[in-house]
Amino acid sequence: MPDLNKTYLYRMTHIENIPHILKFGITHYSSSNANPNFVPIGDSSIITSRNCFLLNNGRTLGEYIPFYFGVRTPMLYVVQNGYNMVSPTYAENIVYCVSSVQKIIDLHLDFVFTNGHAIDCFTTQFTPDNINNIDSIIDWNAVNSKYWKDDNDLDMKRRKEAEFLVLGDIASEGILGFLVYNQTAQNKMIELGVENVHIKTNFYF
Repeated sequence: MPDLNKTYLYRMTHIENIPHILKFGITHYSSSNANPNFVPIGDSSIITSRNCFLLNNGRTLGEYIPFYFGVRTPMLYVVQNGYNMVSPTYAENIVYCVSSVQKIIDLHLDFVFTNGHAIDCFTTQFTPDNINNIDSIIDWNAVNSKYWKDDNDLDMKRRKEAEFLVLGDIASEGILGFLVYNQTAQNKMIELGVENVHIKTNFYF
């Protein structure tokens, strides 16, 4: 049986969103508690396509709040460097919100998880009924790999981007802690009222 308490989930956000998260948790954009001053990071065109992508359960991907199972993702690389017409975001302005599979279960939230990037045609979707098989479903070597370009494994990037998708808002108690790039970011988080924040420079590019 997997230890779901230690099956961690990572969601990246701009540090300017932290005050709202501390008060309302991680909220969906359609929520009554949505952040009216939300600072986005990422590729807006991909976000739009995800919002319309139909999952096997009949819901759209856009109804869910996505997490990754690992860090140093291709998305983070794009966000930090500003590729694909995405404006670059400095590493110290990017915060990891950390939860776990067990915490989401304890909050009685519905979820779907995938063995790769959610909108890739080779990716399979899984329901909560499959959660105890997660260690055989997720390729942890790919998820935890520092890089994802391998001429002998052209599918590694897709598997590294396996996702855990949570339906609806996640209350603040669903967040185990926060990870940041450097001391400057940690100091700012502490000033904002965050207590459980740790520096993980190697989680960034």
